[in-house]
Amino acid sequence: MRLERMSISKDPTERMNQFFKAAASQRKIWLLIDEHGSVLLNTEEEECVPVWPTEEDALAWATEEWEGFTAEAISTAKWQSRWTVGLAEDDLSVVVYPDENGEGIVLFPDEFEFELKKRL
Repeated sequence: MRLERMSISKDPTERMNQFFKAAASQRKIWLLIDEHGSVLLNTEEEECVPVWPTEEDALAWATEEWEGFTAEAISTAKWQSRWTVGLAEDDLSVVVYPDENGEGIVLFPDEFEFELKKRL
């Protein structure tokens, strides 16, 4: 099976919409993980867990400092039951479908959950 990467838009809002459309239809959210947990990206104010719409998009980030990380799908049900609360407790945000420069829309866990529920 060949993995297909989504075409990456330059516009963060468009990428966010692509992400939520894919997450709702596939009922999956893709992360990069290793034995210690998920990749984290840092903004000036927050630590963020990046999420991607496809396995291929996540694996495109598994280079350099994240070489050896693997893509893992989290079901939307599991995300809603465990991840939203866990991220909020750990004071982490979510960066949605970051581009190659790490740019993407940052949402608090409850905002991410709200956007996800709107589309499910």
